[in-house]
Amino acid sequence: MSGCGDDDDGGTGQTGTPPLTGTSIKVLSGRADMVTGGDALVEVLPPAGAVPATLRVSVGGRDQSANFAVRANGRVIGLVTGLTAGTNTIEATSSNGSFAGARLTVTNAGVNAPVLLRSHIEPYICATPQAVAATADSAGTNASGLSAAPTDAQCTTRAETKLYYRTLTAAGTGGCAFVIPDPSPTAANPAPTTPANSCFQPYVAGTTQASAIATTTPLGSTTAVPYIVRVERGVINRGIYDIAVLFDPSRPWTFDAPQPQWTGKVVHNFGGSTGQPRLQARPNSSWVDNNALSRGYMVAVNSLTDSANNSNRVLVAETVMKMKEHIIEQYGELRAYIGNGGSGGAINQNTVASISPGLLDGLQIQLDFADSVTTAIEVSDCVQLVNFYAGPAWTGLMQQQGLTQAQINAKKAAINGHLDQLGCHSWNNAFGTANKPGNYQAVLVANAAGQLFTSPAVTNNCRLPAAQVYDRVRNPNGIRCSDPDAAVAVWGTTPGTNRANQTNDNVGVQYGLKALQSGAITPEEFVTLNEGVGGSDADSNLTPQRSVADLDALRTAYRAGLVVSGTQVSRVPIIDQRTPDEQGIHYNWRSFSQRDRLARDNGGNFGNQVIWRHNGGASLAGLSLTTMDSWLNALNTSAPKPSANAVRTQAQVIAGKPATAFDFCYLSTDATYSNQVRDFTTCDQDPPLAVRSSPRQVAGGPRTEDILKCQLKALNFADYGTIVFTETQQARLRAVFATGVCDWSRPGVNQEATASPLTFAAGPGGVPLAPEPVSTPI
Repeated sequence: MSGCGDDDDGGTGQTGTPPLTGTSIKVLSGRADMVTGGDALVEVLPPAGAVPATLRVSVGGRDQSANFAVRANGRVIGLVTGLTAGTNTIEATSSNGSFAGARLTVTNAGVNAPVLLRSHIEPYICATPQAVAATADSAGTNASGLSAAPTDAQCTTRAETKLYYRTLTAAGTGGCAFVIPDPSPTAANPAPTTPANSCFQPYVAGTTQASAIATTTPLGSTTAVPYIVRVERGVINRGIYDIAVLFDPSRPWTFDAPQPQWTGKVVHNFGGSTGQPRLQARPNSSWVDNNALSRGYMVAVNSLTDSANNSNRVLVAETVMKMKEHIIEQYGELRAYIGNGGSGGAINQNTVASISPGLLDGLQIQLDFADSVTTAIEVSDCVQLVNFYAGPAWTGLMQQQGLTQAQINAKKAAINGHLDQLGCHSWNNAFGTANKPGNYQAVLVANAAGQLFTSPAVTNNCRLPAAQVYDRVRNPNGIRCSDPDAAVAVWGTTPGTNRANQTNDNVGVQYGLKALQSGAITPEEFVTLNEGVGGSDADSNLTPQRSVADLDALRTAYRAGLVVSGTQVSRVPIIDQRTPDEQGIHYNWRSFSQRDRLARDNGGNFGNQVIWRHNGGASLAGLSLTTMDSWLNALNTSAPKPSANAVRTQAQVIAGKPATAFDFCYLSTDATYSNQVRDFTTCDQDPPLAVRSSPRQVAGGPRTEDILKCQLKALNFADYGTIVFTETQQARLRAVFATGVCDWSRPGVNQEATASPLTFAAGPGGVPLAPEPVSTPI
C-alpha cells in the first residue's frame, strides 16, 4: 500500500502541462456539517491519472498528508484529526501542481456537545466510578463502570477496553448465562467480580489457555475463530456506551484493515421502557448478545439510546449518529448498521428511522410501538378511564343496574378495546405518571375490580432531590420532570412558563362509541362515560375538562417525524416479532398500526415490513438476524449506499427482500413451533394472536392511531343510527360536545407530512436540514 505525500515530484507536473481537474473530498463517517469529537474519516478522490504520492492534505493550514494513503481497496482515505470546534477547512492539493485541488468545509462539535439540538437538558448528573448515595439536598450518582472520574460537567471520560472469552460451558439451565461479566459496584457489593456462571470470563493474555476458549464461525465465513470479545467502554453524547466485537489479541485493528472475523456490520441494541432521569447511567441494554457476537456482528449500546434512561427521541437519534461516526472512524467503514430491541427499544428504532432516515439500515423489532407520542394516547386514555370507572358516577350506575363484577368488567373491556379490563390497569400502573412534572404519589389500580389506592412513596421522574423539582405553589420555577419537559429543546415552551408544549388532547372524543353501537354498553352508560371521563391539565392532574394540546407541539410532532411517518420507515427492512401481552401493555394491534401507516403513506404498499407472530415460547432472534443479514447483503449489491447515512427507497428495499422474509405465525396450539402459518386470517382466529384495539379506536379513530387532536364536526344524533337517546340524554351530550365531536374522516389538527430530517440547533420546532456540504475546486 503506497503512501501519500512522501514524493514531491511523482514524475508529473512538467511546465506547460495543464493540471488534471475533478478532485473531490467527502467525509465517510457522517455528514460534513455534523462531525463530532475532533476527527473525521475522509476520502480524497483525485482525478483519473493523478499520482497519489503528490497529494497534500491540510486542515486549517496544518499538514495531515501523513494520515492519508492508498488503501488496499485502491481508495485514498485518511483520518483527519485535531478539528477545532466550529468550521474547519480541509484542502487536498498536489505538491507539484499536477492536478487541481479541492476544499471542503466541515463543522465539528465536541463528542458530548449537542448537534441536532440547541442544548442538552440540564441538570445532568455524571456517573462516577463508585456510586454515591443521594442526600436530601444533592443527587446521588450511578456507578459508571469506568475507572476514571469525569473530567468536566459534560461527563467526558477516557475510554477503556477489556477482553472476555466465551467459555466452553453450555448455556442454559445448569450451565452458564449470558450476563454482564463486569457488574456495577453496589453498597452491598462494592468490588464485584465476574459471576462464576457468566458465559464470558475475563481474558488474560499469557494466562488464559486457548483450550479453554470456545470457537465461533462468523456469517459469510467457513472458518471458526476463537470466541474472544473486545469491549470498548466510554462516553459519547454524555451517554455511557459499550462496543463489543470478536477480537484477536495478537493482531492490530485499524480503520483501513479491520480484523477479518468482523462482518463489517453492527447491531445497535436499544433498551426498553421509558423514562427521563437526569442521572447518567450504564446502559440497560447489553453488549452481551451472543446471537449477534457469535455471528461476527459488532454490538453497540449507549445509555442514551435506552428508552428508560432517555425519552428525548431527537437526542436518541443524535446519539446513534455519534456512535456510528465513532465506529466508522475507529473500526472501519460499515456494511450495515441495524437496530434491535422491543417495547421502548421498538419506539427508538422506529423514531430514529423516521426523524433521521439513513442512520439505521434495518429494524429488528419486538413488541412494537410506532412511537412514544402516539403511544401516549392510549396511556392517557387509560388513566382517564380507570379513574372514571372508580368514581361515583360509574360505580353508582353499575350498582343501580345490579350488574355483577364480570358484567362490569365486560363493559370496561368493550370501551377500552382490549381483551379485558386489565390492560388499562397495566397502562395506569406502569406509565400513568410519566408526564408528572413534580414530586408525586402514584395513584395505582389495586385489583382486578379496578379499585384505586395512593402509593405512600413520594418520587419524581428526574430522580433528583425533591427540593429541586417543580411544585406549582412552592417551587414554580423548579426543574420539570415530565416526558415532554425532557425534550423541551424540541417542543419549546408555552408563553410565560418553563413548561414544554404537549400533544395530549381528547376534545371531541366519543369514548365507547363502537361499544354503544354494538350494544355492549347502553345509551345512559355512554352519556355518563363521556360526561365524566374528563382530561388532564398541564401538570398531568386529572380535570373535569377535556385535555387540550398545544398547537405548536402538534405541528412539531408531525413535521419532525416524532409521530412516525410511514413514508420514512418504508425505506428500511423491518422484521417485527409480535408476542401477545393482551393483559399488559403490548397489544397485537400495534404491529398492524405500523403496517397501516406504511400502507397509507405508500400507495397501499407495506412490503418492507414482515410480521412474525407467536405465543412467546419460540426464540426467533437467530432467524431474524440471519434473515436481516441476507436482506442487507442483497441491498448492498442491488442498491449500495453512496454514503454512510444515505437513504434507500421502499422499492429498493422490497426488491432485495429474501425468500425467508414473509409474514407468518405459530399458532398457540403448535407446541413445537414447527408450522409457519402464512394465512393471517387463520392467525387472527387464534385467541392469543387476535388483533384487538384501543380506547381511541373504539371511539371511532383509525388503527394508525396518529391523530393527536381530531378535527371536529357538529354533534348529529342521526349519526347514531337506530340508537335512541332521551331528550335529557341528548341535552347532556350537547353539553359535553358543545364544540363538536371528532371527525375521523379528516386529518388531525396540524397533521402534515413529515419534513424530517430536521435540526433543532436553532431552537424548538426545528427546520429541515440543509443539503450536506460538498467540496469545491480550488
